[in-house]
Amino acid sequence: INEVAEEIRGAAQITEDVLRLAKRHGFSDEQIGRLTNQSEAVVRGVRHVLGIRPVYKTVDTCAAEFAAYTPYHYSSYDEEDEVAQHAKPSVIILGSGPNRIGQGIEFDYSCVHATMALREAGHETVMINCNPETVSTDYDISDRLYFEPLTLEDVLEVIHAEQRTGGVLGVFVQLGGQTPLKLAQELADAGIPILGTSPEAIDLAEHRGAFQRVLDEGGLIAPKNGTAVSFEDAKKIADEIGYPVLVRPSYVLGGRGMEIVYDEANLSRYIANATEITPDHPVLVDRFLEDAIEIDVDALFDGTDLYVGGIMEHIEEAGIHSGDSACVLPPITLGADVIGRVVEATGAIASGVGVRGLINIQFALASDVLYVIEANPRASRTVPFVSKATGVQLAKAAALIGMGTTIAELRAAGKLKATGDGSALPLDAPVAVKEAVLPFSRFRTPEGTVVDSLLGPEMRSTGEVMGIDKYFDTAFAKSQAAANSALPTAGKIFVSVANRDKRSIIMPVKLMSDLGFEILSTGGTADVLRRNGIQATTVRKVGEGAGPNGEGTVVDLITAGDINMVINTPSGGQARGDGYEIRAAATSIGCPVITTVSEFTAAVQAIEAMRSYEWDVCSLQEYAAKLQASTVA
Repeated sequence: INEVAEEIRGAAQITEDVLRLAKRHGFSDEQIGRLTNQSEAVVRGVRHVLGIRPVYKTVDTCAAEFAAYTPYHYSSYDEEDEVAQHAKPSVIILGSGPNRIGQGIEFDYSCVHATMALREAGHETVMINCNPETVSTDYDISDRLYFEPLTLEDVLEVIHAEQRTGGVLGVFVQLGGQTPLKLAQELADAGIPILGTSPEAIDLAEHRGAFQRVLDEGGLIAPKNGTAVSFEDAKKIADEIGYPVLVRPSYVLGGRGMEIVYDEANLSRYIANATEITPDHPVLVDRFLEDAIEIDVDALFDGTDLYVGGIMEHIEEAGIHSGDSACVLPPITLGADVIGRVVEATGAIASGVGVRGLINIQFALASDVLYVIEANPRASRTVPFVSKATGVQLAKAAALIGMGTTIAELRAAGKLKATGDGSALPLDAPVAVKEAVLPFSRFRTPEGTVVDSLLGPEMRSTGEVMGIDKYFDTAFAKSQAAANSALPTAGKIFVSVANRDKRSIIMPVKLMSDLGFEILSTGGTADVLRRNGIQATTVRKVGEGAGPNGEGTVVDLITAGDINMVINTPSGGQARGDGYEIRAAATSIGCPVITTVSEFTAAVQAIEAMRSYEWDVCSLQEYAAKLQASTVA
C-alpha cells in the first residue's frame, strides 16, 4: 500500500492508469486527492469522465447450494454488475454507520421502522449502512441493502447504481443520526433529492446565528452564547457571559468534545486542543445553566400541524448529556403552564426551522424561565423510548411525512393518536423511566484504574433500559435494576456532597436514616447532618490514611463491600475532579454511585417503594395492548 501511495504521489497528473491502480488497492477519492494535491471533487470528476466507477456484487447467502436472490450488495472495481433492474424508483435511507459511544442502535431503530412503513406504503426501499451488528443490515429489512461506508463518495456511487437500474425518488438523511446528516448539503449540491427536512433547514438549526433569528421571531430565548474561531474570540464571549461556560464543536453527536469550562486557563487549554476550528465549523460557547431542569421533546411537524410525541423530564441536572441522563415520561414535576410553554415553543421552532418530519428539542427550565438549549431536525436517540412508552411509532410517521403524508391523514388512518399536544399520556397512564447503561467498570485508564463515573456534557453511555409502572417511584426502581445498578433496601450509605448541596441533601438523607440505613460521611457533610438531627458516622478521607486504631478510609470500606450505596456530588472546576477514588472504588465492585441530588431524591422514593410494594412483570406487547385499550382516540 505504501508503494502504491508513493506511485500515486509521484504521478504528474491524474490519469486513468493512476486511478485504476488506486481503486484496485482501495484508495478513496479523498485519499487520492491528498496524494495528488487535488480536491476530492476534482478526483471524482476525472474518475467519472473516464468511466471508472464501481460495480455491485450480490452476497451469496445460500453458499452456491442453490440460486440466491438476496438483495445484499457490496461494491467492487470489477467488470460485471449484479444490481437487478427494479420497476419502481427507490427511496434510499442512510443508516447510522458504525456503533460508537454517542451513536448506536437507537438510530438504527428509526431507520428500520422507516423502511417498514415505506414498504408497507408501496415504496421500494434501499438501505445504505456498514454495521453488521444492526437490524438495518439484515438483508430482508429493505428491498435492497448496500453494505457500504457512509461517505459522500460511496453514497453517490450507490445512488448512481440505483438511478441506472430504475431511478431514485430521494434520500432520507434524518434517521441515522449525525453521520448521514452531515452529507445532506453535499448530496443536494450533487442534484440528489433530499426527502423530509431539507438541507437548508438542517443547517439553519446548526448555524448559531441563523437559529438565533428563529428564536427571536418566536419570542424564545437561549442561554447567552457566541461562536469562536480563536481563543481571543472565546475569551471575549466567556468574559461577557460569565463562567462557567459550556464549549463544544459544531455539528457533533453525543456531545463529543463538549466540556464545562470554569476559568480562563481551562478555556485556553480547550481551544488549544480543539481540532478543525474554521469559520464554517466554529466552537460554540454557551452560558452553563446550573441547577436547571432539562426537558427533552420529540415531535413531528408537516409544515402545518405539530404532533408532540413526548415531553421528557430529566432526572439529573442540566449539563449532563441527555444520552446519559435518566428521564421520565410523562413529566412528574412540570406544571400545565410549563408544558404549555414547551409545546408552544416546539411549534414555533419546528415551523421556523422548516422541519418536515421529526425534531428533537432540548429545553432548560431555570428560575421559571424556559431556555432553548438546542434543536435537532432529525430522529433522536429518545425516539425508541417515546414510541414504546406511548405506543405511537414516531419514526414510521416521520418517514410517511417525508413522502408527503400529513399529520391529519396519519391521525385519520390511526397511525397517530388524536391528541399530540403534550398531553398524549393521561394522568392515569403508566410512567416510563429511561435509564442509561454506563460501562465505567469496563473502561480503564492507562494506569489500570476504572474511568471516572462522574457524568458531564459528553455522552458516555453504551445503551439504555426502560422501567414502566403506574407510579414514578417503582418505575425508577425497575430502571435501576435493569441498568445493573439495583438500589439497596438496607445497609450503609456513604454521603459526601458539595457545599451547594448540603441544604438540599438533608431531607433525603433523613428519609434514608428513618428507613433504617446507617449513614456514613466525611467531616464537613457529617457535621451538617448531625446539626440537623441525623445520626452520621464520620469516616476517614482518602488522603488521611488509616486511623490510629487501624480504621480504614472510605475507599477501604467501599472496597471491602461495607458500603451499599455512594452519594457524591462534586461541583466547580477542581471539585468535579475530587472524589474520583471514591467513585472509582464503588464502580469497580458494582456499588451504586449517585452524583446528583435530584437522582438521589428519586432513588430514596424508589427504595421506599421497593420496601412497601411488590410488582409484576409483563412483556412490552402486553403493555402496548393495555395502553391501546386505555387510550381510545
